[in-house]
Amino acid sequence: SVDISMLQLEVPQFYTYHSGGKNINFFIIKMNDKVLSFLDACASCYPKKLGYRYESGYVICRACNMSFSTHKLEKGLGGCYPIKIEGRTEKGKYLIPVSTLGKMADKF
Repeated sequence: SVDISMLQLEVPQFYTYHSGGKNINFFIIKMNDKVLSFLDACASCYPKKLGYRYESGYVICRACNMSFSTHKLEKGLGGCYPIKIEGRTEKGKYLIPVSTLGKMADKF
């Protein structure tokens, strides 16, 4: 559960959820009319466990240096795009089910 008012527009906020001895890293980003969430991992580079960094409107893979505009993250095209995770907005909070994060533990 993340308070949406604490998120900066178009700037990803990174978080870690601890489950079963693993750190499941993800980020949440507030866009104009919605909030999105992604694993801090991608389908092709996740074995390196380096995740992404944010610079000037782009998330950049720390393993292969591919960069993606925050405005295009929702499309999720390509092997190095962050893996989208489902969440929902409710009463000013963005909620991601613990079960959803647990299913992603194999990426970390």
